[in-house]
Amino acid sequence: MLNGSSGLVVETSGRLLTASEFQNLANVPPEVEWFANIENANTRRAYKSDVQEFMRFAGIHQAEEFRLVKRSHLIAWRKQLETRVLEAATVRRKLSAVASLFDYLCECNAVPFNPADGVKRPNQGANEGKSPALGDEQAKAILEAPSPNTIKGLRDRAILSVLLFHGLRRAELCSLSVGDLQSRRGVVHFCVQGKGGKIRFLPVHPHSSQRISEYLERSGHGDKPDNALFRPVKNSTGGLENSLTGHGVYKDVVRKYAQKLGLDASAVCVHGLRATAATNALDHEADIAKVQEWLGHASIATTRLYDRRKTKPEDSPTFKVSY
Repeated sequence: MLNGSSGLVVETSGRLLTASEFQNLANVPPEVEWFANIENANTRRAYKSDVQEFMRFAGIHQAEEFRLVKRSHLIAWRKQLETRVLEAATVRRKLSAVASLFDYLCECNAVPFNPADGVKRPNQGANEGKSPALGDEQAKAILEAPSPNTIKGLRDRAILSVLLFHGLRRAELCSLSVGDLQSRRGVVHFCVQGKGGKIRFLPVHPHSSQRISEYLERSGHGDKPDNALFRPVKNSTGGLENSLTGHGVYKDVVRKYAQKLGLDASAVCVHGLRATAATNALDHEADIAKVQEWLGHASIATTRLYDRRKTKPEDSPTFKVSY
């Protein structure tokens, strides 16, 4: 169809919006648009919970009522959160969720300013990561913990190697397919789908390459690029093509071998292995900007949470004292 006034050609193949549907979408409140535009499922779930909590506190029942929110409402909510003795990081996240919503409302000219601006957030622990990193000997031990004689052991050895040598998030590991092992300039890389759908390519460490090869040779699905790289070994429904779940990676791999080694299972998680990889890379003089890209962080400030080079126990003056 040709619009005579603008010369714009409009493709009319496929289903078109009805006039009613068009009008309904035009009337969608920006608050709803903001939420629908959050791609990451984990972020969407957390932000939904946080915004709903603020709505309950403020007595907001309709999306339009967000336009009435002032800075004083958020300060009062922050004080209420603090009375619940929540961790500082949790309070910061909740305030950030609401601030993100109001940023979007400002962008849409739905509100004149962001009431979250200027609301002080707890800075306790803001400059250091919460996830404990394993020491080198602990990392070596957990890498060798799975049996090299069973298909599950070979799979778990490969998983732990990928986590500890590449610093992947749990969801990133689970989303890997066989076809995500790709050669670039003669070097095999992981094609990693990160947060927000961002793709990054990571060279595969020789340790992980060897373990993945051993696993795929035993599993027999190395020639199926569309198959999940890390699959269940057994499944009550009989289907083994699907990827492991994030919970399965934590419960049946990371926590299992941490307990086997007598490590504090509550302190060893998938994110703890990511922290271990980042800390180790920085300890061995990796450039922090490169580590930021490697981890898929949007901000280098997040990467700095893993930079513990100034807090090594062995460098403490404690061990310089001699009598």
